[in-house]
Amino acid sequence: MKAAISVPDKLFKSGEKLAKQMGVTRSKLYAIALSEYVAKRRYANLTERLNEVYSKVDSSMDPVLAEMQARTIAKEPW
Repeated sequence: MKAAISVPDKLFKSGEKLAKQMGVTRSKLYAIALSEYVAKRRYANLTERLNEVYSKVDSSMDPVLAEMQARTIAKEPW
């Protein structure tokens, strides 16, 4: 897919230099950069969504299970 975009001159020149250093085309560099950005942003609001879910659901541990876990941990050689 072709797309026309506008970027500041300084960023464009930096991109040109980097593409040359990497041995890739400008298009390939932009595709790599966009792919990495999208991957990082994919889960950007995950914590907020989890907080929303757990604010509506009791996620506390069963007291008996917590006691059993505490006893087990105390026996582990650290």
